[in-house]
Amino acid sequence: MSGPIVALKGVHKSYGDYHALRGIDLEIGAGEFFSLLGPSGCGKTTLLRTIAGFEDASEGRVLLDGRDMAGVPANRRPTNMVFQTYAVFPHLSVAENVGFGLRRSQMPKPERARAVEAMLEQVGLGGLGRRAAHALSGGQRQRVALARALILKPKVLLLDEPLSALDRKLREQMQHELRSLQRQVGITFILVTHDQEEALIMSDRIAVMFEGLIAQLATPEDIYNRPVDRRVAEFIGVMNLLRAEIRRNGSGIEAEIEGLGTVPIEARQVPGGLTGAATAGLRPETLTVLYEGQPDRGRVTHGNIEEETYYGDMTYYGVRLDGTDRPVTISMRNLPGRDILDPGTRTRVAWSPEALIFFP
Repeated sequence: MSGPIVALKGVHKSYGDYHALRGIDLEIGAGEFFSLLGPSGCGKTTLLRTIAGFEDASEGRVLLDGRDMAGVPANRRPTNMVFQTYAVFPHLSVAENVGFGLRRSQMPKPERARAVEAMLEQVGLGGLGRRAAHALSGGQRQRVALARALILKPKVLLLDEPLSALDRKLREQMQHELRSLQRQVGITFILVTHDQEEALIMSDRIAVMFEGLIAQLATPEDIYNRPVDRRVAEFIGVMNLLRAEIRRNGSGIEAEIEGLGTVPIEARQVPGGLTGAATAGLRPETLTVLYEGQPDRGRVTHGNIEEETYYGDMTYYGVRLDGTDRPVTISMRNLPGRDILDPGTRTRVAWSPEALIFFP
């Protein structure tokens, strides 16, 4: 089995007294779509720039395809980068932008022209090579930046929040197109983003970062369903948090949870053998508002609807469960014939103990 295409070993980066990266150990496989996710200032862009060679590590090693990059400048690394601003040259045509990096190669001019046209076809810009770059839409400029980076056939493509300037609908379209393109070309993509949904949609694996450290490294499913701590749980999507008490009962474990009562739970739901005071987490989609006449499903508690937010396909309810001092968020799909409930409505709420996650 071949080694990782990217390996970081004890990477630190300091700016005076400020520590942007604090001992990053990370391996990324060939052909992987990998995301660095976290809030502003967490170190994700610094880490990307350190891989690219735009920043030098204060300590530690960066290896690309098994080769130590110490002293290797950015333009000699097997990487290319797509920046947040795209950096498309407005005075050049689309084809000239895409072929810009090939000008110093030994490739004959007709062959360069064929390579540019083939790459434009691959990113959905076939036939637009002669168009002026300044006449392109935001989504087209993003494709030009991708084509210009990919035509040099890097082993690793680095993406610094490349979709953040697009409107919501175009951004969602480009997320799927970028993922599809990565599968076509088969090279490693490393994406920096602060958008949790974007990382979940596009990634094979995600590193969630806070304060220069990786808090959790896992698949999107594991990070969403099994966050390692409250900080990750609250950053990824919406998580309802309820006070709880965990007790060992003979060979079993039970939890007393505000608004939900006492339920048996499994050891896998309790990290590190946690007992005593704890916090129980439930995602909004694991709670269900039961309508009048609808039979109980599993465990049921009661509460009052305090808030209602309509999103077209979904409605989010803020429901204050009996015995709690703040509402929980419940997401319900808007199916044909399903009424939107008004604030003030008394309701039943179904839930399952298997959906619970516990934190210290």
